[in-house]
Amino acid sequence: MAIARSWSVALVGMDAHLVEVEVDVATGLPRFILTALSDRVLRHVEHRVHSAVTNSGEQWPARKITVGLLPATVPKAGSRFDLPIALALLIAAQALPAGDLDEWVVLGELSLTGAVKDVTGVLPSVVGAYRAGRRKFIVPRANYGEARLIADAEIVGVGSLAEVCEWLRGEAPRPTTPEVEAVPSDDEVPDLADVVGQPAARRAIEVAAAGGHHLFMKGSPGVGKTMLAERLPALLPDLTTDEAMEVTAIHSVAGLLKPGRPLITRPPFCAPHHSASTPAIVGGGSGIAAPGAISLAHRGVLFLDEAPEFGPRSLDALRQPLESGEVTIQRSAAVAKYPSRFLLVLAANPCPCSAGGREPGQGCICSSPVRSRYLGRISGPLLDRIDITITLESVSRAVLESGVRGEATAVVRERVLAARERAGHRLSDTPWATVGEVPGPVVRRRWAVPRETTRPLYRALDRGNLSTRALDRILKIAWTLADLADLSRPGIDEVQEAHALRTGYGVAALPRPA
Repeated sequence: MAIARSWSVALVGMDAHLVEVEVDVATGLPRFILTALSDRVLRHVEHRVHSAVTNSGEQWPARKITVGLLPATVPKAGSRFDLPIALALLIAAQALPAGDLDEWVVLGELSLTGAVKDVTGVLPSVVGAYRAGRRKFIVPRANYGEARLIADAEIVGVGSLAEVCEWLRGEAPRPTTPEVEAVPSDDEVPDLADVVGQPAARRAIEVAAAGGHHLFMKGSPGVGKTMLAERLPALLPDLTTDEAMEVTAIHSVAGLLKPGRPLITRPPFCAPHHSASTPAIVGGGSGIAAPGAISLAHRGVLFLDEAPEFGPRSLDALRQPLESGEVTIQRSAAVAKYPSRFLLVLAANPCPCSAGGREPGQGCICSSPVRSRYLGRISGPLLDRIDITITLESVSRAVLESGVRGEATAVVRERVLAARERAGHRLSDTPWATVGEVPGPVVRRRWAVPRETTRPLYRALDRGNLSTRALDRILKIAWTLADLADLSRPGIDEVQEAHALRTGYGVAALPRPA
């Protein structure tokens, strides 16, 4: 009887668990037994490993083979355990020297020919094992770039099972992977100067970008809602190193990293179709839940165009992640947690027929109750979590014919970065990075605005025209406006504009204090 082991990593959401792979090759009728809390893909590992071993020129032991993945209570999914199982099996069959794999953590899927294919979630797996004290990793050559993001780790990229066996026997040198420079992004960045007119909406997205405030744009088709939303990510600062690693890890789990670009350095932009299901938005699927759109948009922008057309359950599922910055998905197989701190942008037409703003005789045919019911599909509790509401009007012919272009993205981005830097100094000793993340009670307590400036807001609160959450969000917007204006604290003008941006009623709705 011979027992051998290797090491691998199981992912449950973003949590990495070190897994000990044990293989026992014993006397008995030839059969393959897998003892693990596994999914359907892992349960068919025998067929992949058998073909890979024999097609790599190795001998398959005609004995009773038992494979255990420990700890047994941790859910395990996917084909990432193919290579560590194959190597442990060959060691147990005395086809490879024992002991050489003890220090290595192995990840990789095996094709029937013995080629090592890429797997998802390599970056969070390496990070988790590194934190557990492991320093040496064998990964598919296609995943070498993302694994190398851990600077102090020793990474070996391999292309086939035969290549690994030759190395472990000492018949060939350690496999090497040439360093490849990151491929520059070929994604065209749209410019804010392309948006004609809409000064109020341009101001709104500038404030949203500067403070990380959620935004709701209403208006007829063709007024520029989608154009503005698509240009919002370009106003945001580059991701910090920690943020880039976190965002890249999420996209690695989802299998969405682009070849040649292992590290995501810019805020992501995610715009799911309104027919997307709740699991597609929040995260889910069979077995261990996969990340959804709200996690793929982490540290970036989540744009929901035609927001009333989304399912009510999908929209209301956003409420808890908007507050906490993470989503917890409970399934019978496991509980998965994913970060989901995103900037939410909603866009909606004023009515179902979407005919507002057309030529006479082709205008809207919807009654007021129909319009109210349509926008009412977005629940009040979700709207209460939106910081900025803006209504876009159709651009006039005179503005179109004038040919005057608005400010370019680069110009507005400079102001946004300067405002974020000022806010960063104020928040330097806190766990929050933007004004939009700061809880309302903390804003009122730690960065109180003079009472003579906020007196109209508290009057509206007393009359029941404002909720406490709305008051907090107005104060946060006012602080962002102060940062954009390079002021030490908000004044009455900033509070007035913040109230207008929050309610969409305009500055006249809030009287100035006597």
